[in-house]
Amino acid sequence: MKLIIAIIKPFKLDEVREALTEIGVAGMTVTEVKGFGRQKGQTEIYRGAEYSTNMVPKIKIEVVCASDVAANAVEAIQAAANTGAIGDGKIFVLDVGSAVRIRTGETDQTAL
Repeated sequence: MKLIIAIIKPFKLDEVREALTEIGVAGMTVTEVKGFGRQKGQTEIYRGAEYSTNMVPKIKIEVVCASDVAANAVEAIQAAANTGAIGDGKIFVLDVGSAVRIRTGETDQTAL
């Protein structure tokens, strides 16, 4: 099993969710986060005054899926979240040792 963590632009969430649903990914966890990378923050105008923020709002998506589905899920996220502009985000893939469904006690692949 793989844990896929994707940091994307907020307005791309629906497109990414739809792309993952199309390839059979059953669920995800979504968190509103802030951070920065090469963008180094952003400049905004608020009530006529320009100010700079160090942190850029992003969406963090976490998906656990079977190892054989992970490559397709990464491709789907990348295609759906891509705008071609700086700050599109990152995708990380990690190994998952085990998973347990709390309600039934099912483990690993059946728990997904």
